[in-house]
Amino acid sequence: MAVITLTKENFQSEAVQTSQTVLIDFWATWCGPCRMLSPVVDEVAEENPTVKVCKVNVDEQPELAEQFSVMSIPTLVVLKNGQVVNQSVGVVPKSSIESMIRA
Repeated sequence: MAVITLTKENFQSEAVQTSQTVLIDFWATWCGPCRMLSPVVDEVAEENPTVKVCKVNVDEQPELAEQFSVMSIPTLVVLKNGQVVNQSVGVVPKSSIESMIRA
């Protein structure tokens, strides 16, 4: 499944009003660790078609970063039924991301 870019305009429809598990990657272009994690998140998206994988550029969407109290990036957030069920900060291995999704 393709990775979806979240904005404040499409956030409700794409991340909250869905029955799918949602993985959100909060990142920025200037963030080295974010660039390291991005291809891993893309792999998770490809290998888990039942999971909706989204990315939020914190520089372009500061309201969404604030809504999730993102203080450091990269931050990964897992939503189920619109509620945060898991969260991690920093670069994590693919296996950890997959465990977060399944939890």
